Amino acid sequence: MVEIPLATADRLIRKVGAKRVSEDAARALAEILEEYALSVASEAVKLAEHAGRRTVRDVDIRLASKRP
Repeated sequence: MVEIPLATADRLIRKVGAKRVSEDAARALAEILEEYALSVASEAVKLAEHAGRRTVRDVDIRLASKRP
């Protein structure tokens, strides 16, 4: 089950110019975004732990998002 609302994915697609968006397209984007978000969050947790912190900070998320 995807935790990102389909309406949010739909709005993102429309924001870049789509006139119409199928439910399957919104669901696919939501799934991809969630996979990416989980990957970034996991890396950010590792960075925070490496820095000796239990709290994930914005800098951890930003750095994690730039890693390959």
